[in-house]
Amino acid sequence: MAYETLELVREGPVAWLTLNRPDQLNALNPTLVDELRDYFAGLATDRDTRIVVLRGAGRAFCAGLDLRDAVRDDLGSGIPGGMRGQRRISEIPMLMRRAPQAIIACVHGPACGGGFSLALASDLRIAGESARMNAAFIKLGISGCDIGVSYLLPRLVGASVAAELIMTGRFVHAERARELGLVSRVVPDAELESAARELVDELLATSPLGLRLTKECLQASIDASSIEQAIAMEDRNQVLGVQTADFREGVTAFLQKRTPLWADE
Repeated sequence: MAYETLELVREGPVAWLTLNRPDQLNALNPTLVDELRDYFAGLATDRDTRIVVLRGAGRAFCAGLDLRDAVRDDLGSGIPGGMRGQRRISEIPMLMRRAPQAIIACVHGPACGGGFSLALASDLRIAGESARMNAAFIKLGISGCDIGVSYLLPRLVGASVAAELIMTGRFVHAERARELGLVSRVVPDAELESAARELVDELLATSPLGLRLTKECLQASIDASSIEQAIAMEDRNQVLGVQTADFREGVTAFLQKRTPLWADE
């Protein structure tokens, strides 16, 4: 479908998805929320896309919820209407985590509230030097735990630092984000795309099935209640993987010291 607030550019198996409300710092209005839901839901059955690069147009990644639209649409709707509106946006990080594709977030400028959640729900995060992120929700007089942040953030930085950030709404700038493990790399803003392309090239060098199974297993292992559960998932995936032509090609290419030629899924 044609999107109004998203710009989608395809380069073979790579989708470059840009939040495209630059005059509003890519704040999440109802249209952008619905279009993000539509796009990420569609990834479940998209066999042509292997990698999604998520970024923001203009001066920001995403400044969070567009409060002008939120106030107009949600206040006075009561608990049932409020729950429907809340779930419309809170399902986006769930859809991102369920998507079989690797998702890279290129974060520059503000990534606040819902924008912070979009970054956290991605698999890999690169920050521009201008990046500043926060769980803004508590600043608005509501719970600091919203849109999956209370689930995602402690798994990245630990419970104590997550409590600091969620309970204060304090900003984390690019270098501290790297120190905390929130992002893997910080580069000048002008180099964000080239840094993402380097990462994309490395991911494309893996087998399509192997990359999908790796994302699935990483998520299951983070939530596993024991090492036995994590290893059971690893064992299952490896037994599946060694049955494929890609495994035979990977071993042959390694022995011949050449780049593997992966089969399409």
